[in-house]
Amino acid sequence: MKFKDINLMEPIQRALEEMNYEEPSPIQEKTIPLLLEGRNVLGCAQTGSGKTAAFALPILQKLSGGKKGKIRALIMEPTRELAIQTSDNFVQYAKYLDLSVCAIFGGVQQQAQINKIEQGVDILVATPGRLLDLMGQGYIKLDEIQMFVLDEADQMLDMGFISDIRKIAKEMPVKRQTLLFSATMPKPIERLADTLLENPVTVKQNIVNHTVDTVSQSVYYVDKPNKIPLLISILKSGEVKNAIVFTNTKYGADKVVKQLLKVAIRARAIHGDKGQNSRQDALLQFKNGKVQVLVATDIAARGIDVAELSHVFNYDIPKNTETYIHRIGRTGRAGLEGAAINFCNIDEMEDFHEIEYQIGKTISKVNSQWPMQIFEKKEKVARQPRKKKVVEEEVDITKVKDVSLSGKSVKKKSNYRPRQDKNESGKDKSFYKKKNNYGKGKRKSAK
Repeated sequence: MKFKDINLMEPIQRALEEMNYEEPSPIQEKTIPLLLEGRNVLGCAQTGSGKTAAFALPILQKLSGGKKGKIRALIMEPTRELAIQTSDNFVQYAKYLDLSVCAIFGGVQQQAQINKIEQGVDILVATPGRLLDLMGQGYIKLDEIQMFVLDEADQMLDMGFISDIRKIAKEMPVKRQTLLFSATMPKPIERLADTLLENPVTVKQNIVNHTVDTVSQSVYYVDKPNKIPLLISILKSGEVKNAIVFTNTKYGADKVVKQLLKVAIRARAIHGDKGQNSRQDALLQFKNGKVQVLVATDIAARGIDVAELSHVFNYDIPKNTETYIHRIGRTGRAGLEGAAINFCNIDEMEDFHEIEYQIGKTISKVNSQWPMQIFEKKEKVARQPRKKKVVEEEVDITKVKDVSLSGKSVKKKSNYRPRQDKNESGKDKSFYKKKNNYGKGKRKSAK
């Protein structure tokens, strides 16, 4: 199927042609017709599946003929980066339409966002915190919402935004069209969907445990202290055009950047503790090629969209398969080749092997000058019997009186019992003196 085969209006088709959009992705092919029909949709799709266009194009078409300047569509995103990215996509798709789009998010001054809203907005892309803030101040009303999109719902859950979403939903008309997108469907998301969506159509893209063929995957088994020199070695090999390096913590991201800068590798960190201006500046420098390496945590990386990303590094192995697929899905897009390189230490092996099992693939191992020494030592120890423990269990020296060379105990026939001192039996010599005195005393009294 081609985009021109979908019932989209000419201004939208023209914008898509200029963006070289020819064939819809599976999630777009399934979702766009349903939204154009006015159906509520519960979508299970990952980042990078093309889901933004899946809801943006129908929204633009349905709002193009209505009254302008009122907030008629609301798209909720969990992070500032995703809000900016989604808003930018709407602007591109709406190039030949008379519709205004605005993104609001925290971390920046409110006034510029308030000014834009007061000028009139048709489509609002927002993060929960800033939206509730401006609603509380009376700048935003949602009483004319016709279409509501909750994007990355599982990420909303992880970040603790579900109660905020419920508050926001209560301010919208009951009669509206609703779309909920989530990469995974845990029970809390299913319950939320039951309250937000009436009689929805479920659309699934069955790639939760699937990695694309355009991404080559490899793993280095390496001790934790050697991850930095290994990363530097690969980055300086000349094979890496640009890369996103994923860490599991904000502290880890800053630490990696510090080490890369020491060896003149252009790197920036992007995570939740960075200010909004710093994060946007880092992302802009990365896209412009001024920065070679972007070191990121998972939440911050949700909004990163780089067309030609050559490498993704899992400096820290993620804790679950979904996160792994999200990470490596940043490269190998639009049919281009990409590489995902994993650094796995001894403590991460269980998680990594579970990922291999879930995606149904054994990831190829690459050797380096920094082999996993800790792993090798533990393997050797595991192969050796616990000799000391066995000896202690089989032989109790406190119970052995005498042992011959044959190993059989030797019995001694003797009535002689030498007195034992305290070192041998634990009883001192006074014990025997008292016993003898007691006996003598009894004999005297008998006389």
